[in-house]
Amino acid sequence: MPRLVARGRLRASLLAGRQGARRADRGEQAVKLAIFDCDGTLVDSQADICAAMDAAFTAAGLIPPERHATRRVVGLSLHEAMRQLHPEGEHHDHASLTELYKDAFRARRAAGAVGEPLYDGIASLIVELAGQGWQLAVATGKSDKGLAHCLATHGLTGHFVSLQTADRHPSKPDPSMIEQCIADAGADRLRTAMIGDTVYDIHMAVNAGVKGIGVDWGYHETDELIEAGAQAVATSVDHLRDLLGEIQ
Repeated sequence: MPRLVARGRLRASLLAGRQGARRADRGEQAVKLAIFDCDGTLVDSQADICAAMDAAFTAAGLIPPERHATRRVVGLSLHEAMRQLHPEGEHHDHASLTELYKDAFRARRAAGAVGEPLYDGIASLIVELAGQGWQLAVATGKSDKGLAHCLATHGLTGHFVSLQTADRHPSKPDPSMIEQCIADAGADRLRTAMIGDTVYDIHMAVNAGVKGIGVDWGYHETDELIEAGAQAVATSVDHLRDLLGEIQ
């Protein structure tokens, strides 16, 4: 299986490279791609995530993790997050916790309790970048349904050319999601940026050979993002706009 995944990444990389070369031959401008994490980058979903995590652990007869511990694993696939939060558990325990979490989150959504508000300025930034010709994508630990619901709630779905989730990829920091985004967008790797709030996002960017830009309004600290390899850490949406503007 790892060999097949590696071949898939290689094909995606070669495809993006060929598309970039063809554009260069035609004198066209290379495609710029901004890939956004979701939780902690586009939306502040920690209240919903922590509530669902508490419910999952309680339903399993376990003591819920501390809030800061839950924040630390936001961005990972659910199974990997459960493995880190319940390290003494077995594979089946983590699988059970994953399903209990999904059940709890679905119940909150059905009750109208899920908020997931956009961070201030994010909506206008997305619209502005799309208007400037940027290709936009999302790479997230959310499920397909969770991401679709989140983006639709805020009216942003149509701005993204690629939506990659943990349903179809290994957990971050594996670069699989970024590779697929690049292939879908036909983007230039040197003009691709991964924007996220956790070290998992930045490590994923490093593994994919693209620019990693951190944001300081999410769930990991600035010094952690820099140590992970972030080329810069945005302190505001305006700062992020400026950092992306440096990519030519």
